[in-house]
Amino acid sequence: MKLSIAAKFNLVFVSIFAVGFLAAGVVADRLLKESAREETLQNARLLLEAAKSVRGYTASQIQPLLKNQMKFEFHPQSVPSYSAVENLNVILKSYPDFSYKEATLNPTNLRDKASDWEVDVVQTLRNKPDMKEFVGERDTATGRSLYIARPLQIKDPVCLACHTTAAEAPKTMVDIYGPNNGFGWKLNEVVGAQVISVPMAVPLARANSIFKTFMASLFGVFVAVFIALNVMVHLFVTRRIKRLATVADDVSMGKFEADEFDVKGNDEISGLGRSFNRMRTSLNSALKMLEE
Repeated sequence: MKLSIAAKFNLVFVSIFAVGFLAAGVVADRLLKESAREETLQNARLLLEAAKSVRGYTASQIQPLLKNQMKFEFHPQSVPSYSAVENLNVILKSYPDFSYKEATLNPTNLRDKASDWEVDVVQTLRNKPDMKEFVGERDTATGRSLYIARPLQIKDPVCLACHTTAAEAPKTMVDIYGPNNGFGWKLNEVVGAQVISVPMAVPLARANSIFKTFMASLFGVFVAVFIALNVMVHLFVTRRIKRLATVADDVSMGKFEADEFDVKGNDEISGLGRSFNRMRTSLNSALKMLEE
């Protein structure tokens, strides 16, 4: 099958684009998913910092104010972990896909009891004292989940006042939570972890949305470039070559009276046209001399 220059050009151009399009798609998909995952982790880190700030504020400013009242009535709002969870729950109303928990191995409040997978996370942080942050993924009933955890370490001896033994803890606290949980903690011990979880579907959905927009834009650019190049090839190459071929056919059949090839510009085709016109003139002169 005979192919024109334009057809060959388009075939090569489309082949190159197809390879580039697929390669760009693979690279973009991987980078966008990594970027979406990191963006999600950054949002989780901001929430963890917010929880840390609430814990610090409660320990330094709320606990001293309620110290005397705690002898008569226990206020859970004076407990840093309780305040952090309550405040984060308010913030997470605006981030419904995120969840926050202060997963503890032996908590006073059983709502903070670490689940099986959270126990593994806490143990990892306990076994690696230098680890300040642990990022991982796990399978859940609703799909893959991304989580980030930071250790809850007892650094302030004041915290042990409520967690050494039930006998030394405030009676009002023991009356509420009982004498069996939240005791035996030690200074500098990692007793739990702050854990932020988010379904992987969230960053993946964001990445897929951006990916589709990117690929559609890339395809649109290809179509525009494809049309523009075809117009340029037609105007500056194929149309002029066809005109030159027509003139050459006329000359080959002895029609020297046909119009000369219109030469404009200084490109290769213009140079070929000037050479052809000179050859035509020389051939015409030679034939006339033979006829004489």
